[in-house]
Amino acid sequence: MILSKSRVQSVNRAGGGEAKQDKPKIPDLEEFLSRRDYQGAIALLQFKRHANRHDVHNLEFLAYCQFHFGEHDKALSIYKELLSYDEPDPLYYIYAAACCYYMGLYKDAEANALQGPRCPLQTRILFHCAHKMGDETKVMQYHQQLTESIEDQLSLASMQYQRSHYQEATDIYKRLLLENREFLALNVYVALCYCKLDYYDVALEILQVYLNQFVDSALAVNLKACNTFRMYNGKAAENELKSLADVTGGSYLENDLIRHNLVVFRGGENALQVLPPLGDVPPEARLNLVIHHLRHAEVGEAFNLIKDLEPTTPQEYILKAVVHASIAQLNNSQEHQKTAQQYFQLVGASASECDTIPGRQCMASCFFLLKQFDDVLVFLQSIKSYFPNDDDFNWNYGISNAAVGKYKEAEETLASIQNEKYRTEYCYRSWLARCYIMNGKARFAWELYLTMENSDEGYQLLQLIANDCYKMGYFFYAAKAFDVLERLDPAPEYMDGKKGACVGTFQAVIAGKEPKDSLRDVVAMLRNNANSNPQIEMITRVMRKWAKDNGVNVG
Repeated sequence: MILSKSRVQSVNRAGGGEAKQDKPKIPDLEEFLSRRDYQGAIALLQFKRHANRHDVHNLEFLAYCQFHFGEHDKALSIYKELLSYDEPDPLYYIYAAACCYYMGLYKDAEANALQGPRCPLQTRILFHCAHKMGDETKVMQYHQQLTESIEDQLSLASMQYQRSHYQEATDIYKRLLLENREFLALNVYVALCYCKLDYYDVALEILQVYLNQFVDSALAVNLKACNTFRMYNGKAAENELKSLADVTGGSYLENDLIRHNLVVFRGGENALQVLPPLGDVPPEARLNLVIHHLRHAEVGEAFNLIKDLEPTTPQEYILKAVVHASIAQLNNSQEHQKTAQQYFQLVGASASECDTIPGRQCMASCFFLLKQFDDVLVFLQSIKSYFPNDDDFNWNYGISNAAVGKYKEAEETLASIQNEKYRTEYCYRSWLARCYIMNGKARFAWELYLTMENSDEGYQLLQLIANDCYKMGYFFYAAKAFDVLERLDPAPEYMDGKKGACVGTFQAVIAGKEPKDSLRDVVAMLRNNANSNPQIEMITRVMRKWAKDNGVNVG
């Protein structure tokens, strides 16, 4: 499908060479069309139209050129004019239907096509209109009417591609390419399918066959850049577009598809300037705008953009799931969480996606929301090698390991996260603190608390450290945590926890499992409560006596 009216213009339509002294020859229509210079052809045909506005032959070619130049609204206007003449060719209805289809007016396209004569083009238009309008009965009806002709098979392959059946589309394109080696554009279609199947290196190899002949093809160069982006990074992808700049002198930036992709390659730079005017052309424009809002924690804006979108592709299902999951987390909404879980499951369990990396990520996300972390790890471990330094993956993988008690691997994974925003979140710090404690590094957990003791979430982390250290027998740090908690909130349970932890520390000192110097800190913690609590006074007296007998200075 032609997604944009913008086109890469040739720097010199008339060809190279120095100008001659005599009057330059005006290229004829056939010359323009042979070079596919539709803009030049349109200029010529409009000039001729001034001489005779009702020249049917001229109008037919003008509509044809405008259609191929992506000006479908202007082409449709001309076909309507032609249909208003006496005894018009009924094929104009079919051509008008094609214009309506590319403009997204699928009901109008169907209505126009049905007024035209029965022909293979009519069948193909109705076939695709039925798909766009979600009428599966008609899709199957028109599918059965397709023949083995090249045009019908290309139409079928396009349908398979739009329905995300990329392997089926690839098989058709490859068969046609074997039978018609001269149809070089088929290489682009095959490369596009392999790109969707994540075979980026194969896609680049096939695409080069076409680029060897047409170095200035905006579509092919852009596809090469997209594959490069997937394999490497945005900077490498942007470099691929420089070949277009050399040929066009910068006019390639007029192409909406390229301007859209430059936003992606540059990590969302100028997203709010470029993407909103594009709407749904290309279809990814809206999705990437949603991603931009999500990355900037603008969940409400992301939801408003996608709430009315009926997902048809795995990418759309995944993005809707992520948005619903974000809202669920933000508002503690069980309804949104269930919706997110269902969308993730639809993609992850589908036959076409179940063995892909995104498909396995979706199943992992589904089980994550269901808190079935053993199942989460099954899927994440199968794709771990593809995300060696990915903070998002390591976040989910680390927390899942911690949730099932695999604290050593959880600690290593969480500690490898580099994103400072992630590292300052309470969720990250609480899980890392728990991993430290379970791995016998209670001191690291306490030091983690000290970096946030003046924050609102420091109180929650103290509770976690106090209880986890007590449970694991690290009584000294449990005592320190309960001491701070008891001073912040003199609740009986904190006092009881503090007494128990102090006694546990004393026991560990006697057993030689804790340094004797720890006893000095313990006695100091209890000293503040000794006068008001006879039990604490008795505990302190026993500790002091043991310290005196063993030459330990407790102050």
